Amino acid sequence: MTFKPHGKHLIGGEWIGTDISFSSTPVSGEPIEYCEANDDLIDQAVKSAEAAFWTYGYATRRDRAGFLNKIADEIEKRGSDITAIASAETGLPEARLEGERGRTTGQLRLFARHILDGDYLDRRHDAANPDATPPSPDLKMVQRPIGPVAVFGASNFPLAFSTAGGDTASALAAGCPVVVKGHPAHPGTGEIIAEAIAAAAEKCGIHPGVFSLLQGASHEAGSALVTHQLIKAVGFTGSLAGGKALFDLCARRDEPIPFFGELGSVNPNFLMPDALANRGEDIARGWAGSLSMGVGQFCTNPGIVITLAGPESDRFADAAAKALGDVGPSPMLTEGIAEAFRRGRGNVAGTDGVKTLVKAASEGREGAPALFTVSGKDFLDHPGLSHEVFGPLGIVVMAANAQEMRAIAERLEGQLTCTLHLDDDDIEFAQSLVPLLERKAGRLLANGFATGVAVADAMVHGGPYPASTNFGATSVGSLAIRRFLRPVCYQSMPSALLPEDLRHIG
Repeated sequence: MTFKPHGKHLIGGEWIGTDISFSSTPVSGEPIEYCEANDDLIDQAVKSAEAAFWTYGYATRRDRAGFLNKIADEIEKRGSDITAIASAETGLPEARLEGERGRTTGQLRLFARHILDGDYLDRRHDAANPDATPPSPDLKMVQRPIGPVAVFGASNFPLAFSTAGGDTASALAAGCPVVVKGHPAHPGTGEIIAEAIAAAAEKCGIHPGVFSLLQGASHEAGSALVTHQLIKAVGFTGSLAGGKALFDLCARRDEPIPFFGELGSVNPNFLMPDALANRGEDIARGWAGSLSMGVGQFCTNPGIVITLAGPESDRFADAAAKALGDVGPSPMLTEGIAEAFRRGRGNVAGTDGVKTLVKAASEGREGAPALFTVSGKDFLDHPGLSHEVFGPLGIVVMAANAQEMRAIAERLEGQLTCTLHLDDDDIEFAQSLVPLLERKAGRLLANGFATGVAVADAMVHGGPYPASTNFGATSVGSLAIRRFLRPVCYQSMPSALLPEDLRHIG
């Protein structure tokens, strides 16, 4: 690896250090000291973003698209170094990180194409009608960028949901400068990606305040960022506790701002009777693979299966246990995440009515699969079983009948995804569940697993609380840009005063 982290913050195109620091804890290699952001540097970064907005927010769509594509180019140029440092910091395998890097550059290029197309502007025009009663004026409407956006890096996706991830890509596409609070689990990865963005800004002639990276392990830095009066929205992917705290801060500001938090989910799978009878063991093996992928550290990890009790569901659970039993312990993203996983696993195992099928030993930073079964009644009686345990933990819920399965669906909190496994003869049963599930989740799947999130125009990665803090938004796909735009109507406005994208309408 040729990249050597220096541990500083990127603010307005300059790398700036501080006296106070925190130590990274990589899976491999020696710890590195990184500077901790303070109030002065946060203020400097946000004010630099505000200064950049007065040019970047009014740049042409072609210029912004060129900038996004150039960021993708600069990330690709640093590909091997990015993989090396991200693997050292997170323990994620190289193949996973290379795929995630491709997703990161792909969504930057997706947003570049999306804004060039122009449909996201939702331009509308009502021509003046002086003969109407009452007379109606000329009205033109377009979506406009809201201003500087704060973005928080995610622990489990050091590339696709962090420094240049979906929140940053969609905000920059909208015309909003971004201040990123890097995740302390992978500060070196954040630093090299920030270098790529800064290089792209310089080559495209973009104001350097368009992007800043602030490092830090303290909660105070995040609080100071979201409460800065010039920040107009926040994008966050992380824990329910952390996201709820930041959400409350945004709501209590003198000027409340939107907080777009993606906070996690158990992503329940409903296994219909005929699918269970016809191919239950195959589904079990597929579920086990999805559940243990990436040591279960995906926000779409399918943590719960709900099916009908009986011999087929017993065979399903046994097949899943056999598949998970073949999966050994692996490093998790941080020691804190591994400790939280073991606490959550212990809480599930100690709940009345829960039977343990798999509970492999793990220690330190490692996590290993765990599998439990419980009756539908006991699941309903213990709401804690429906809460996310971040890691490779699965629960098979065996409902007594179809009515109890529907009761479980009704009791669910908001989810990112819900999945139906069904065959043709299950359609009628599934039809009774879909109206319930579509009120619970942002994405419904049939005969698949939610751990693959396609970056596409129709994708929704969000859902009712606590899956996310804004059920009308998505953090993946081209619709994500709408989070950082607001409609503005221009009444009887001379063409020369209109935004360029409205001047030739009507």
